[in-house]
Amino acid sequence: MSNDDASSGAAGPAGAGATRDPANRVLIFDTTLRDGEQSPGISLNKQEKLEIAHQLARLNVDVIEAGFPITSPGDFESVQAIAREVEGPVICGLARTSKQDIEAAWNAVRDSERPRIHTFIATSDIHIERKLQTTREDVKGQVRAAVAQAREYTEDVEFSPEDGSRSDVEYMAEVIQIALDEGATTINVPDTVGYTMPREYNAMFTELYRLVPDLRKVVVSVHCHDDLGIAVANSLAGLEAGCRQVECAINGIGERAGNASLEETAMLLHTREPSLGLWTGIETTEIARTSRLVSRLTGYQVQPNKAIVGRNAFAHEAGIHQDGVLKERTTYEIMDATTVGLRSNSIVLGKHSGRHALSKALEEMGFELDGQALNTAFKRFKEIADRKKQVTAMDLEALVTDELREEISGYALEWFEVEASSLRPPHARVSITLPDGSSATGSFMGDGPIDAVFQAINAASGMGAKLNDFTIGAVTEGQDALGEVSIVVEVHGFTGAGQGVSTDIIDAAARAYVRALSVAVARSQADAAIGLPETTTP
Repeated sequence: MSNDDASSGAAGPAGAGATRDPANRVLIFDTTLRDGEQSPGISLNKQEKLEIAHQLARLNVDVIEAGFPITSPGDFESVQAIAREVEGPVICGLARTSKQDIEAAWNAVRDSERPRIHTFIATSDIHIERKLQTTREDVKGQVRAAVAQAREYTEDVEFSPEDGSRSDVEYMAEVIQIALDEGATTINVPDTVGYTMPREYNAMFTELYRLVPDLRKVVVSVHCHDDLGIAVANSLAGLEAGCRQVECAINGIGERAGNASLEETAMLLHTREPSLGLWTGIETTEIARTSRLVSRLTGYQVQPNKAIVGRNAFAHEAGIHQDGVLKERTTYEIMDATTVGLRSNSIVLGKHSGRHALSKALEEMGFELDGQALNTAFKRFKEIADRKKQVTAMDLEALVTDELREEISGYALEWFEVEASSLRPPHARVSITLPDGSSATGSFMGDGPIDAVFQAINAASGMGAKLNDFTIGAVTEGQDALGEVSIVVEVHGFTGAGQGVSTDIIDAAARAYVRALSVAVARSQADAAIGLPETTTP
């Protein structure tokens, strides 16, 4: 589906496509893989990032900010792979104003059919003086050089004055004019620390349009953080002031309290299109699936009462509400759950289903597996099918995304055994594969069977990992539902998140623990060598 397809079946109210004004098309810039991955504890491998990027393409986002290429070889390789393999959206790489950053961003995205370089520098006095320790004039010079360099590589260049909402608007206008003079085609003015309010943000853009008339010739973008819980409201305020791009993330993940939520922004514009007159090209029926994928791969659980994609988003507990919905859904539901891809679980396989049936089901869901990947998925499917009466689409989603995590280098679970009783403390033995490929065993007596397994893994690995967070959820309903465990551990001050899926909750927990351990250890070992940018980002 084309990103410019104004008549996308789920992009707006029925019949709206014929009367939509192209000037009111809102571009969705997804930063899940860049700002979202900067959330504490999240560390996605290349295969996981690719899977999310392919799903974002199915969601029909306009721009995928795939990463910050200069930060590490792994991030560079992930952005490069997405640029080479994902078709449809613009593929964007973030860069500071240094020559090395911009060169790295270009080399990472250059193979995309639609590459973009996004460069930024702070314009608020507190950032210029305290963080950058430079002057306003120097910032102007850096912007001029950076945008000019980026334009030598590509015609699609975005510039962001970081901490724009706390900047002196007249000075920021001068900086933006410089970026426009050098050829920037998108100007993003972020509320980097989530401080502004809707009326202030709207007024800021109104003033910028007055001070910089050339802004009306390019795309103006909003990027809002949720520190005060109003990122989506602020984004809407910017749109109402004339902006036509929203930078957001799936499930609202991102630095600190996160970014504006993509699903909330998209469904706000979809549901209120008749009054706002604004619309997007988002394929809304892919929203729920995208949310689940990002949640599973990042380990960030979606809160039950989360708007649009939370478990309770379309649930009704009060008797009066239930009665009303039974008589007429719209008495209490302003959206249809199927519009965002909820309550859709039609694919059902059983233990006698073969490889071809599994391949066909996965293909219908958008997963293209063959060769060893399909063999591995089929093996896991058979293991699960022997324990469950039926394997549904949501089960298959969980299984396939679980297999993606096997590419994480480090520790891997080989086997475990647990002796548990109400008469004595549980005892566990485990065997794990170490990063060098050898095996190690460990045993421990814990407070409970899961605690015993975790301590045995610590004993086998020789790592004194500390458990920071442990969450259990069910993929589907019923006693035979797959269990999904998310874990965050800490090693030498570095956190790592891991997830595991199984009908056996101890097995799921053990898988999650070794994956979280792998991420935390890798981070602690790589920190000194990588030298991450000492700056915040838009």
